[in-house]
Amino acid sequence: MEAREAVFVYSQELEKYPYPPEHPFNTIRAKRVREIVSSMGLLSGGGRREAAPEPVERIVLKKFHSARYLHVLKEASEGKFNAEALSMGIGTSDCPVFKGLYEGAVLAAGGTLVGAKLILSGEADAVFNPSGGFHHAGPQRASGFCYINDVALACMVLAEEGKRVLYLDVDVHHGDGVAYAFYDRRDVMTISLHQNPRTLFPGTGFEDEIGSGEGKGYCVNVPLPMGTYDEAYMKAFESLVPSLIGAFKPDVFVFELGADALAGDPLAHLLLTNNVYAEIINHLLSFNKPILMTGGGGYNIDNTVRAWALAWSILCGADTDKEVSPTVGGVMLGSIEWQGGLRDRHIVPTEQQRTVVAPAVEGVIKQVKETIFPLHNIVT
Repeated sequence: MEAREAVFVYSQELEKYPYPPEHPFNTIRAKRVREIVSSMGLLSGGGRREAAPEPVERIVLKKFHSARYLHVLKEASEGKFNAEALSMGIGTSDCPVFKGLYEGAVLAAGGTLVGAKLILSGEADAVFNPSGGFHHAGPQRASGFCYINDVALACMVLAEEGKRVLYLDVDVHHGDGVAYAFYDRRDVMTISLHQNPRTLFPGTGFEDEIGSGEGKGYCVNVPLPMGTYDEAYMKAFESLVPSLIGAFKPDVFVFELGADALAGDPLAHLLLTNNVYAEIINHLLSFNKPILMTGGGGYNIDNTVRAWALAWSILCGADTDKEVSPTVGGVMLGSIEWQGGLRDRHIVPTEQQRTVVAPAVEGVIKQVKETIFPLHNIVT
């Protein structure tokens, strides 16, 4: 790909379907990201443009979700809530019922499917849907704020067209819905870096969950200890992910960029800065393959918005030294806490953090290498 064609997916229509005000998941994040990158001139020119999401067609939804689940979800959205819905995770505190729930979920997921179509048609080779990334939803279950699993559906659509798909998930929570969707397949490799599931929802994603049958070795989990900081996180990433990408040889990346691994997130306990996400995107870009990127978690709104704006600026090919001015901050980002632009300030870990975290991360790296690498003939 000599010149990148980058598409940002958004529509004001998405704002019609907010979660209840007391819920941690706030759909305003995507709107704020768009406002920032628009004000920076990063939505047009230079191979950049916008596209609107379209509701996912039912026939596509049924590639992953059962017809019964879709029916119950739609009825709940219309006010017809019953015990069957609750048994499917619909109506819990995590996945509440609210007016327009079904329409909102199908439209947000549609942004990711629009991205997949743009990549398949060759119209784009970099797409970002900040309203996507609902990686916990199962075939017949709502879970972890997620109702329709857009990223699993996108991986399926891409794979059906003969693409080798590498799904990379850096949300602080294990990408369980996607991992199990492809657990016995080898045309989609799933890699999830997340907080140790012994200390965080959904309680899955250990190193020994590696896939089954033909998919053995194609499900990769990298559980990281609480307090993991940039240097330790990147050590895990660089020790494992590039080698796996090289062995798998994907045609396309689907990248779930949950921002809840950032320091200060109220629902998790990793200590990253958004500089990690910038490094990871640059790693992916170096393979010169299409990238379909979505949002995901991220419950410190200001930090999440800044991280996603930075991610888009890199994904769309903006020269960060020129186009993403270091004076961007304060007023533009709606915060006076940090005037240094889109990038977070560097956080220096304490010696105590290093003493606790570094050995634990080394242990995870060692176990993943011993378990996964031989299955792909990767020599270390």
